[in-house]
Amino acid sequence: MSRFRKSLITAVLTALLVGSTAGWASASSESVLSGPLPGTAAWLADDSLGRATPDPTTATPSEVAAFFAGLSDTQRQRLVEDHPTVVGNLDGVPVSLRYEANAPAGDRVLAYDPRGRGLIAQVTGDLENATHVSVLVPGSDIDISTFDRLTQRAADLQEEAGGDTAVIAWAGYTTPSGIGPDLATARLAETGAERLTRLTDGLDAAGLPDPSLFCHSYGSVVCGLAAPDTDASDIVVMGSPGMRADDVTALGTDAHIWAAKSPADWIGHVPNVEVLGLGHGADPTSPGFGATVLPADDVPEHDEYLTPGTSTLTAFAAIAGGDPR
Repeated sequence: MSRFRKSLITAVLTALLVGSTAGWASASSESVLSGPLPGTAAWLADDSLGRATPDPTTATPSEVAAFFAGLSDTQRQRLVEDHPTVVGNLDGVPVSLRYEANAPAGDRVLAYDPRGRGLIAQVTGDLENATHVSVLVPGSDIDISTFDRLTQRAADLQEEAGGDTAVIAWAGYTTPSGIGPDLATARLAETGAERLTRLTDGLDAAGLPDPSLFCHSYGSVVCGLAAPDTDASDIVVMGSPGMRADDVTALGTDAHIWAAKSPADWIGHVPNVEVLGLGHGADPTSPGFGATVLPADDVPEHDEYLTPGTSTLTAFAAIAGGDPR
């Protein structure tokens, strides 16, 4: 049997594992949130400052930061009051203004877009004065309705890492929902990678430390695709189906790559291939990939890598706090 045929059969097995016995035809694909932010038209039409406001769809975070740096406190406050949905979601806007604009959505909310299943990012810790910053990038089934699961993991990581570390729970992309083809393709991850890159660019524009990315399951596909374009100091993947790269060199990043996979994690039964767009490539914990592999023998299941008391949370907190062991 040829190598290609073996790979193709493995890819089909991956599809069956991810798609379940119901098959691909019965599975639906998620609609990626697109289009301008709510309130963009009014924002762009606002000429009261005597200068053009930056276009949320085209302006870089550094351009946004420069725009806000040139405003008075009174002008900034008026923009928060008149255009909260834009100010609250625009990377490059000062953190304190984003908190204020998103205040109705909760405490320390860095972004909030209720369209569709919703996008949200929330901070645990003092982001504006943090020495270290981490971003949690989730896998499937995380949106506004299930966001509390991610915020709890962020709180556990931040508590373990210490007070000078801020952790962003980032549900900032449309994740796969349920069991279906989105889990085995990079379609949603590609958009997620663009959004994650913009987030990290925004942190940089705000003068914050280079972040560590903690990427769970399908979130590691997002992080793998974003890797060449972020300034992350560390990228940590857990329960990963692959990062769409053959090895760390192919990721195109100077970030330190860490990987953890529990022997009790069902992800170990998913073949690590990428053929005809199916599958996500090499196992980041495999010897040939080149990541620093962290012990995870005490992690009881796929969703428990950040559970208090596990060796993985201890190791992740050390990385998040700038003291990897």
